[in-house]
Amino acid sequence: MSTEANKNAAASLIAGIIMLAIAYAVLRYHVAGPVPWKDFPFYILNKGFSLAAFVLLACNFGFGPLRNLGVPVPESWLAARKALGMTGFLLVLIHALMSFLLFKPAVYGSFFEADGTLTLTAGLSMLAGVLAFVVLWAYNLSFQTFLREDRAFIAFITSRRFLLVAFLFGGAHLLFMGYAGWMRPAGWHGGLPPISLVAFLFFATGYVVNLFGRE
Repeated sequence: MSTEANKNAAASLIAGIIMLAIAYAVLRYHVAGPVPWKDFPFYILNKGFSLAAFVLLACNFGFGPLRNLGVPVPESWLAARKALGMTGFLLVLIHALMSFLLFKPAVYGSFFEADGTLTLTAGLSMLAGVLAFVVLWAYNLSFQTFLREDRAFIAFITSRRFLLVAFLFGGAHLLFMGYAGWMRPAGWHGGLPPISLVAFLFFATGYVVNLFGRE
């Protein structure tokens, strides 16, 4: 398949995943939920970007192992993995910056004690998020031209063990952040699962696929 076709496949996948993620956030929080539309440009887009980031990274990590497990994965999707991973990492960075600006008791009240300090689960979630970001940053370095000749580094960064650690940190961040809401389906807006749960399911699927399919 031509390089142009591969670029088109990557662009289509990225655009489709981002649009669907934002659409789900809008549906759950604006249409079915109580969040006012004034919060769309920052609060809701942050949720959409975070979901899109996790899905893109799961696709980046999972397409190769899926092929190894005998699942037919189009060549254009395999060729798109670098673009998916780098875009996912960029969205993680955007999500981290937006969350930093939003992170206050008025927005994330359940993450704070009465005295303004973080709860234990919030602290664990933030720690896992920081560690996941560092691991993803290191993985993103493997795509840099000046490091391509360091075979030992590339082999370690793209190894099954390293990527499973990345999944564990990412999954822990989502778990500690949202598990309390996952256990109360009656409170789900419009019966739609929380974005943290949807993202966790993608990461859990990616973890299992990498556990059994990565060589």
